[in-house]
Amino acid sequence: MMYISDSLIKMIEESFKQNWNRPALSDYKGITLYYRDVARKIAKMHIVFQGVGVKKGDKIAVCSKNQSNWAVVFLATLTYGAIPVPILHEFKPSNIEHIINHSDSKILFVGNAILESLTINHMQNLNTVICLDDFSLVHTKEKQTYITMEHLNEMFGKAYPKLFGPECISYEAEADTNEMAMINYTSGTSGFSKGVMIPYRALRSNAIFAYEVLPQVDNMSNVVSILPSAHMYGMMFEFLFEIMVGAHVHFLTRVPSPSVIVKAFEEIKPKIIISVPLVIEKIYKSRLQPFLSTPGVRFLLRLPIADKKIKTQINDTLTNSFGGEFEEVIIGGAAFNREADNFFNSIGFRYTVGYGMTECAPIITYADWKEKRVGSCGYAAPRMQVRINSSDPLSIPGEIQVKGENTMLGYYKNEQATNEAFTEDGWMRTGDLGILDRDGFLYIKGRSKNMILGPSGQNIYPEEIESIINNMPYVVESLVIEDDGKMVALIYPDLEGAAKDGFTTAAMIEAKMKENINVVNEELPNYSKISSVKIMPEEFEKTPKRSIKRYIYQN
Repeated sequence: MMYISDSLIKMIEESFKQNWNRPALSDYKGITLYYRDVARKIAKMHIVFQGVGVKKGDKIAVCSKNQSNWAVVFLATLTYGAIPVPILHEFKPSNIEHIINHSDSKILFVGNAILESLTINHMQNLNTVICLDDFSLVHTKEKQTYITMEHLNEMFGKAYPKLFGPECISYEAEADTNEMAMINYTSGTSGFSKGVMIPYRALRSNAIFAYEVLPQVDNMSNVVSILPSAHMYGMMFEFLFEIMVGAHVHFLTRVPSPSVIVKAFEEIKPKIIISVPLVIEKIYKSRLQPFLSTPGVRFLLRLPIADKKIKTQINDTLTNSFGGEFEEVIIGGAAFNREADNFFNSIGFRYTVGYGMTECAPIITYADWKEKRVGSCGYAAPRMQVRINSSDPLSIPGEIQVKGENTMLGYYKNEQATNEAFTEDGWMRTGDLGILDRDGFLYIKGRSKNMILGPSGQNIYPEEIESIINNMPYVVESLVIEDDGKMVALIYPDLEGAAKDGFTTAAMIEAKMKENINVVNEELPNYSKISSVKIMPEEFEKTPKRSIKRYIYQN
């Protein structure tokens, strides 16, 4: 049972006390930490923070793959009153360094694999660097930090001379729920990155929302964390909510391929599954579509009695492949494939599609699987309002605008972007287009922000990649689209300029563009690398404002 309080921090504290002897965090095929172990590590981390001179409100960056130590540092930072800055470990080194500098982070906890690629001198304001894999000290500007790290166990013993028990933890509650609790960056690239300032109220509201709609998830439940914890979707619903309700989080700690995910589900049997559309669609295409396409099955699906029996068998097989004990699969982060949506609905699979964004930490709309509607992503979550900026919200798509406890404070050190994100009457602009039916169900019709969801939930912003491509030789303009889970670059070349330099045939132009893309890919994380190039014979079609009409080329 979740302890409900006006204070997010006190809710976390009470969960530790109630679940002291229960498992909290596991690395898949690795260590398991109980709530008492996590509390002890948090207490030691607070001693380290004091030794480094961290004050409340100071920023602490954490960058690594999903693992238990990541969760420990995040919780330690939050309960100390400092501001965690989680950074996606797949960002390029220069982007990670940019975020650390832009966020004014004082300490960096970083996985060893990422650490090797960073240049500490590029992060001038950084006081201390600690390896997250084993909590070893890598760099510090303060002599006291060396002393603290060397004598940490001794200092812990002095601070807690008796047995360290539940009565030993007492985290100071936030003074105001509207204060900033964390900063989550929407991207790593300089010029595009925005640090979303998320208040305590938004984290608390999202946790209570999950508790309200998922009462089956309790301190006896297992959950598999497959999405990046550095992103709000995975962080909130595969980690933070589970900690606050006393559940057991299993971090996958490896590349979340469908085969690895299914194997983990079968072993751990999670109570709830959080996913992005691509994972579900891959399972649909690789495991179900070939079977459904055979002539015999197509024939049987046209017979009412056989159709029902086959769909029941498919549902049972699919359900078992996800562990069999989940309440529902919640899909979010991007639009769900309509064909897969229709099929999963027809077989009675327990799934639903929600809608959210980093700026709402993240939930905006949701409906339970029993009441979901195909093509919709639910209705406004508790403590949230949704409106459509349209003359006829029932039939004419308009911008989706939201208001409520989940919304951000704004963008860190970016007043202009913050002002642009809100309407004059205080509603937050999502940049997405949609309609609302008479029952309040939201149907997304387009994404004006053009964000593409990566294979493991990473946010890919095509404008960033295009800005790099457009600086390559003989490129007039470009468009980056997604095709079957891969990134494709559509390029309109400068044929006249290329011809002057000897590139006179189509084959030569194509070869040069592929060479350009190889250079571009060196700057991109693996999940957003361009897989192929298509040469466009003419300039892209534009709007009156000279913006490319993306929707024409997406398919």
